[in-house]
Amino acid sequence: MAAEAATLLDGDFDYIVVGAGSAGCVLANRLSADLRSRVLILEAGGRDNWIWFHIPVGYLFAIGNPRSDWMFETENEPGLNGRSLKYPRGKVIGGCSAINAMISMRGQARDYDHWRQLGLPGWGWDDVRPVFKRLDDHFLGDTEHHGAGGEWRVEEPRVRWDVLDAVAKAATEMGIPPTADFNTGDNTGVGYFHVNQKRGMRWSTARAFLKPVLDRANLRLETNVLVERVLVENGRAVGVRFRRGGRLTEARTKGEVILSAGAVGSPQILQLSGIGPADWLVAHDIGIVKDVPGVGRNLQDHLQQRAIYKVQGVKTLNETYHSLLGRALMGAEYAMFRTGPLTMAPSQLGIFTKSAPEQDRANIEFHVQPLSLDKFGDPLHRFPAITVSACNLRPTSRGTIRLRSRDPLAKPLIAPGYLSTYEDRVVAADAIGVTRRLMRQPALQVYRPEEFLPGPAVGDDDTALAKAAGDIGTTIFHPVGTVKMGIVTDPLAVVDERLRVRGLDGLRVVDASVMPTITSGNTNTPTIMIADKAARMMIADRHG
Repeated sequence: MAAEAATLLDGDFDYIVVGAGSAGCVLANRLSADLRSRVLILEAGGRDNWIWFHIPVGYLFAIGNPRSDWMFETENEPGLNGRSLKYPRGKVIGGCSAINAMISMRGQARDYDHWRQLGLPGWGWDDVRPVFKRLDDHFLGDTEHHGAGGEWRVEEPRVRWDVLDAVAKAATEMGIPPTADFNTGDNTGVGYFHVNQKRGMRWSTARAFLKPVLDRANLRLETNVLVERVLVENGRAVGVRFRRGGRLTEARTKGEVILSAGAVGSPQILQLSGIGPADWLVAHDIGIVKDVPGVGRNLQDHLQQRAIYKVQGVKTLNETYHSLLGRALMGAEYAMFRTGPLTMAPSQLGIFTKSAPEQDRANIEFHVQPLSLDKFGDPLHRFPAITVSACNLRPTSRGTIRLRSRDPLAKPLIAPGYLSTYEDRVVAADAIGVTRRLMRQPALQVYRPEEFLPGPAVGDDDTALAKAAGDIGTTIFHPVGTVKMGIVTDPLAVVDERLRVRGLDGLRVVDASVMPTITSGNTNTPTIMIADKAARMMIADRHG
């Protein structure tokens, strides 16, 4: 049977960027700033022309919606007692930054110093901190830790809740210090998250980096296109093949192909292109272009233990959600002032602390919410309650992303391997214990907190807590590491410190998949930093 013929996309491109997500939008902006460089950016999703991409609380409607979400699911996870989880990924320009929690978080200085210690020069804290500052348009202005005038807007939250103030006070009663800023290199403490919003609207990378430069004559955006493979000739990436509306098309470059499809999409495209573990490829009758064992391995994610507590005598979003008057008032407040619950990120209050005294630095992050529900997509509970979720910041468990079949439309097999190590099970159990201590502090007793999940029937012994962690654990949507950056002797390394795929010319990967180890906090802002840094590397390599 003859192979399907592909038409050639008109245009001579220096860079082809696959994916207009958190990283791809930054790359498009930076690479096209040199008007001598012609840039093509390809996005499988569509434009962000839906109101819920812009009103902050719209994540409730975007996650789990095929218009905006790839609708991935994990395999049944042994560590989660056989459960499968929904695995949202953004499917629109802006990618996950168009549907995520909007939390501005860099991680800890020692995360990046660890990358440098792994043999990756240029990735230490002193190297990346100026990049973060350069990106910032921070409400605190130009300070020691932040910048002003960059594209990436950071603001204070525009709503407060008495019950969250009480949780913050309870944390200080436990000895956790208050902090006004989690992004100084040490995020230990309790405080309100800063958010990527502008005057009460979500500030995605599409709004910040891509849309302001789409009028550049040397930048071309194509949406609703599914890249099926990277084209490799004589050991060099020369273009990509993609499908739109049933039509197969090729785009070619004499420069570079950059995969920015995310920690799920980038390894999937590489494997479809014959670049990955040889045994995985042979199983799907895919010709081997390059045997790269690390493609799709080293998957890391933050697993949260989502505890829920009923409360009394204080307002939560649950009651407002179920009141027609409450909803009307929320809408009116937002329309008139761009404040109130419709500006809420999924989590407002953060706590970074140790799960146990022997930890050398903060290793768990709490996301505290003035609401509760069974799972995303479900209505809020009818009783007043808060959610207090703790996640292990530096899990030792590792998972995989593999092809389900050679069909590019087939969703990949996602097996995160949650709680597959003893260390992670201990941290998860300890985190539930820390949560219970937090909720027993004097500042909260006026609200009579009552544990709803995991529930008072779960004892405080390690075995019961570890099982409960498997029962209530869920992803916090931070997959990284599946196209690992590493030194040449690292058997799982796929890209070098300049994000070039080892053993192939003209091909880079620039997104969260290149992180060798996960950062200690939300991963969107680090991904944007990686893209800005990578663009400067590419420009330097091109022009010297």
